[in-house]
Amino acid sequence: MATGDPVAFDLVDFLNASPTAFHAVDEAKKRLKQARFNQISEREDWVLESGKKYFFTRNYSTIVAFAIGKKYVAGNGFHIIGAHTDSPCLKVKPISKVTKGGYLEVGVQTYGGGLWHTWFDRDLTLAGRVMIKEVKDGSVSYLHKLVRIEEPIMRIPTLAIHLDRGVSEGFKVNTHNHLVPVLATSIKGEIQKLAGENGPVESNEKRNIDKKKHHPVLLQLIANQACCEPDEICDFELQVCDTQPSLVGGAMKEFVFSGRLDNLCMSFCSLQALIESTSAESSLDDESGVRMVALFDHEEVGSNSAQGAGSPAMLDALSRITKSFNSSDSNLLEKAIQRSFLVSADMAHALHPNYMDKHEENHQPKLHGGLVIKHNANQRYATNAITSFIFREIAERHNLPIQDFVVRNDMPCGSTIGPILASGVGIRTVDVGAPQLSMHSIREMCAVDDAKHSFEHFKAYFDEFTQLDANIIVDM
Repeated sequence: MATGDPVAFDLVDFLNASPTAFHAVDEAKKRLKQARFNQISEREDWVLESGKKYFFTRNYSTIVAFAIGKKYVAGNGFHIIGAHTDSPCLKVKPISKVTKGGYLEVGVQTYGGGLWHTWFDRDLTLAGRVMIKEVKDGSVSYLHKLVRIEEPIMRIPTLAIHLDRGVSEGFKVNTHNHLVPVLATSIKGEIQKLAGENGPVESNEKRNIDKKKHHPVLLQLIANQACCEPDEICDFELQVCDTQPSLVGGAMKEFVFSGRLDNLCMSFCSLQALIESTSAESSLDDESGVRMVALFDHEEVGSNSAQGAGSPAMLDALSRITKSFNSSDSNLLEKAIQRSFLVSADMAHALHPNYMDKHEENHQPKLHGGLVIKHNANQRYATNAITSFIFREIAERHNLPIQDFVVRNDMPCGSTIGPILASGVGIRTVDVGAPQLSMHSIREMCAVDDAKHSFEHFKAYFDEFTQLDANIIVDM
């Protein structure tokens, strides 16, 4: 590992381990277990103890971790940071077999609002999860296994300028016709297919995935990574990934260059803040609340799924934790929610030096400037004066930089999980995020300093919110 800020280089390690939401959850799980968090299951009863740390996963693409203060009693508040594990990408279609012009191609569908022109002429691969049929001692089980093909196996080539003179006036992508990765040439694919046909004959009963739906060469590549036979693959969820690794770069080594910074940067910083704020034996001695991180899937497509922020996942967790300590008082959860606080952490738009007119004059977040508090009068962000004050006060106590963002009145405003959870759960919420450039590109960038600022700000929030909130008087 190179010298420099350890938070940024740890972030790079996290990014390189997380090509998909499934892998991000897997990496988070490893870090939590190493920090002595206990895994629990939503399918089982919860037996929780104050002073202990827990986590659970949902669909293996959402993860919720929490640490219960030693002074916690049912009805006390939850101090939460919410982020998301997914990023815009190309996902393999259920029937991906495309053959035309002498090429084997892979049919994909767009996920989220990606800058799709940035996916051309990149060295691409696949990662995700595979469902595998396993027969052992006469019994059949079905396992999900994470896979990642390390080497570049696909590419989406651009058309030569000689055949598209108008490209200099603007690169226009038809996402159905043009955004189809090339896997191989047909002649090489046929050679591989013939080699497979000359091998052992498989019965139809053993075949679990229809080879008419996917190129045999693709299934073989996936099977090699899953350590199984192609006919043992029942189904999969795979996405196209860039093979270029995340790294710290720039002339002064001040930037992080990577895909998926939106929103794995905030996921990492919040997760590490929870781990660090509970690492010492005495960390939870004076804590009367519950410190929590919730990393959801499907934010980029609206959060409306069983594992998205629009699901009952968070409310279920708050309810089960509360009831674990007192199941007789039916009003305790409502009290707890009103004593709780959510930091919705999603990356923010940094001022672009070549498009400065895209930012409102008084609200121009800059790299190295610290976390950005996001405001929107139309509730695209859930921030209000009270929640922004709380987050700003924590920054001032630790001499951390903080910035504000409001979108121009003549431009549309994006949104986050903040308003979804604020309205669905009824919890006080502030929307924040580290500033970045190239958002939703296959290759984004942020500042090393802002990764450090974010981690330190989140850790201070966990350490000090209980004491600070006790001095805030509203609705009295």
